Amino acid sequence: MGQDANQAIETDLSGRSLSAEQRVTAMVKSRSGAYRVVPARSVILKNFCSPSLLSLLRMQPIPFVLLLTYLSFAFPALAQKETRDLTQLLQSNKNLSQFTTLLTSYGDIYANLSFQTDVTILAPNDDAFNKIPYSSLGPAFEANQSQIVRSILQYHILPGLHPASAYNSSFSFDQTWLQDNTYTNVTGGQVVGGVQQAGDVNVFTSGLGTRSTLIIPDLPFIGGIVHVIDNFLIPPQNFIQTVPQFNLTAAGGAVENTSLADYTNSEQDLTIFVPQNAAFQAVGESLQSMPSSQLQRLLNYHIVNSTAVGYSANLLNGTILHTRAGQNLTITYASNSLFVNQARVLQQDLLLSNGVMHIIDNFLDPDAPSVTANPEIPTAPPLLKGTSLSENVVPFTSFLPTGVTSFDTSSASPTGSFGASDIGKGTSSSTSSRRASSTSTSQENNGGGRVNRKQTTIAVNSGLLGALCWVIGVL
Repeated sequence: MGQDANQAIETDLSGRSLSAEQRVTAMVKSRSGAYRVVPARSVILKNFCSPSLLSLLRMQPIPFVLLLTYLSFAFPALAQKETRDLTQLLQSNKNLSQFTTLLTSYGDIYANLSFQTDVTILAPNDDAFNKIPYSSLGPAFEANQSQIVRSILQYHILPGLHPASAYNSSFSFDQTWLQDNTYTNVTGGQVVGGVQQAGDVNVFTSGLGTRSTLIIPDLPFIGGIVHVIDNFLIPPQNFIQTVPQFNLTAAGGAVENTSLADYTNSEQDLTIFVPQNAAFQAVGESLQSMPSSQLQRLLNYHIVNSTAVGYSANLLNGTILHTRAGQNLTITYASNSLFVNQARVLQQDLLLSNGVMHIIDNFLDPDAPSVTANPEIPTAPPLLKGTSLSENVVPFTSFLPTGVTSFDTSSASPTGSFGASDIGKGTSSSTSSRRASSTSTSQENNGGGRVNRKQTTIAVNSGLLGALCWVIGVL
């Protein structure tokens, strides 16, 4: 059959290498009249074919076009499985009815998804929609701010295929379709965190420390996969909006007091190491009496501006970071803990609209940049000299602006009408005829399996070859 045929037999229809035990061959005639080799897993053939049919399959040439024409009529279910589009997938999952209505109401986004080749959608289920009034997203929906809701929807769409099996115990941060600089200032688009926890439970993290659990993974459609999640992802907020959520009011107030708020809120690709309130209290009197320029220099030593955001996955042992104050920071990984200089990182990877922040247990001192970590003690003594404040006194908190605990809508321009009671009234009217019905008859989870588009294609191709055995038997 020639060199090309011998080479073809080494792989299956997806291009994956096969062992000798897995290879069988069938000759089928192409339009040019030449014979081509169609390999498939022997286990599939054994399930469908008798030994005599296997022998016939190896010998009998069959017109390829005629075979495909016959199978398209005889086995429409197989073809439909391979060509299921996004609308069909959403219609088959009854607990995505509200997400379907939301997605199809933004016709431009929905149409764009229809033309994608590799995309991952994190789809909140109906229970997640019921939680909106009680979340930080509530005001945006309640106030009919369609542009903000659009940004929320874009934040649930990830370029590329990200199957559940791709996540492990180390956080990864994947870019999303949220790139509008009204809502984000991260190079390449805002990210969502993903990690696999104990019991093979996948969790996605987003703004304000929000956690969304993957409950139905890897639903395939033409162009990508859908993961069903139990909570909405929240687009990350700016620094001043975020710090109160983690009881970092002293840091937020100090940034406001030193006129650093505009910088920390808007500068691109920031990494900020934020001392906990207790660190401010430990040297509170000295901080409060410190000249503004000196306090600003101290705070700048906690800010890194780089072309690469310092997510924990990028903070390897020995990494050197250059701060806004001019001095360097050194990352140490020891005793299963992350340190920056002598300070222990208490909480990692809290996403911001323009980067990320990490909570640390102590102040970093620009006059002592060479101090190293001591993992043997829970908390290093303060490098700064000063008198502590009482536990009930948190310095600088009074400088924080009021009303910083909900989704920030101040920079948005709500030009349309969209709210919790108006789902289905998006601002774009294109492809409105493609809207999926919110009523459906069944919910598919593929057995909770982890499949991607290539695996689906392999299964369909194997099934077609099995059907070929049956056709030959009839003949």
